[in-house]
Amino acid sequence: MNRYLVTGAAGFIGAHVSAALLDAGHEVVGLDSVNDYYDPALKRHRLHPLLDQPHFSFTEGDLADSATVEQLFRGDRFHSVIHLAAQAGVRYSLENPDAYIQSNIVGFQHLIDACRATPPAHFVFASSSSVYGNSDRDWLSETDPTDTPVSLYAATKKSNEMVAHSYSRLYGLPATGLRFFTVYGPAGRPDMAYFGFTKAIFEGAPIQVFNHGNLERDFTYIDDIVSGVVSVASAPPSELEVPYRLLNLGNHQPVKLGDFIATLEGLIGKDANQHFVAMQPGDVYRTAANIDAASALVGFTPATGLATGLERFVAWYREYYSV
Repeated sequence: MNRYLVTGAAGFIGAHVSAALLDAGHEVVGLDSVNDYYDPALKRHRLHPLLDQPHFSFTEGDLADSATVEQLFRGDRFHSVIHLAAQAGVRYSLENPDAYIQSNIVGFQHLIDACRATPPAHFVFASSSSVYGNSDRDWLSETDPTDTPVSLYAATKKSNEMVAHSYSRLYGLPATGLRFFTVYGPAGRPDMAYFGFTKAIFEGAPIQVFNHGNLERDFTYIDDIVSGVVSVASAPPSELEVPYRLLNLGNHQPVKLGDFIATLEGLIGKDANQHFVAMQPGDVYRTAANIDAASALVGFTPATGLATGLERFVAWYREYYSV
């Protein structure tokens, strides 16, 4: 049994990762602020089954509070730290930049400083495909330039990558940044487009289809992401001169927005009321993950097609919201 710290444990990815680690027989210490960026009841819903597990403990607190972080590290040493807490969302960053600085910059710094003082075997942290910006490459690879972010959210994630690299070089902290590509599935984030589309289709409300539908996303099902995170956590880059790496975790199958909406319509049994609008600030045209590095390192192989993943999400949505 290894002891893991999972930040963002009430979040979409964090709750699923915590459950997978517990199922594998490990001890998990979870942290989350359970803020009201979206409905805290959904976060409590994700937490509920974890709290019944004997090897799970939970702290409700904010990483931007240094005392909270210090308290977490006063106990036994963590084998690995999986940092998934963050202020998410591209659009929200245009209206509330301070939330991103506090959570994604200040909170990250507090956590990585604690890891420097009491080093785990591996510090794994969530980055994002957003760091690639509007790249003209067909497939996005970890070696591609990432110096032109188009949102503050992306800029904070790029900052996390650079800080982690410097700590790996200076202090030998084994660290891996994971660039997630549009993660979806049951109990997902209500601020994500697929969630909003589903709600609107059920209610007969209009949906805004940005860039007139000419967008593509590498939608990646939650179970595939969790498998990648857990596998990577057990493979620290200790063999490297600078023990640091970046890995894409995506489905490697970009989907046009129109096809995505059509799949949802078929599963729900209702047509969407689509309103085609222009590109929005901070958005990108296409995401498409080159996953060769993760595949070679830990055998990362996404196994869930879009139709199957959306079918599971819609079934969960019907049950959770009684529609």
